[in-house]
Amino acid sequence: QLQIVESGGGLVQPGGSLRLSCAVSAFMLDYYNIAWLRQAPGKEREGVSCISSNDGSTDYADSVKGRFTISRDYAKNTVYLQMNSLKPEDTAVYYCAATNRYLYCSGNVQEYDYWGQGTQVTVSS
Repeated sequence: QLQIVESGGGLVQPGGSLRLSCAVSAFMLDYYNIAWLRQAPGKEREGVSCISSNDGSTDYADSVKGRFTISRDYAKNTVYLQMNSLKPEDTAVYYCAATNRYLYCSGNVQEYDYWGQGTQVTVSS
């Protein structure tokens, strides 16, 4: 059974930082592309960043490039999203998701088959 558990959300002031964690089942980092996606109130879910299982290549939404960094730790079976220079428009529920149907990851929400429960990120003064 696949495990996907997010943590690390919270309230942060504009300009601040947060690190989200996505703990997954041990084999998933080798065979599943892992993505972070988010959904703000009244908006559609959108891709934020992802990492491909085969070569570790990454992709970012234009809105977060240069501010967010995705990484993976095999020893801890965890994918991280380091979020810096946070803005109020980053406020959303952040989800970790996985798929093994594609060679390379993308921000396409429809590609992801397995989802965590989400963690709330609120950027506000």
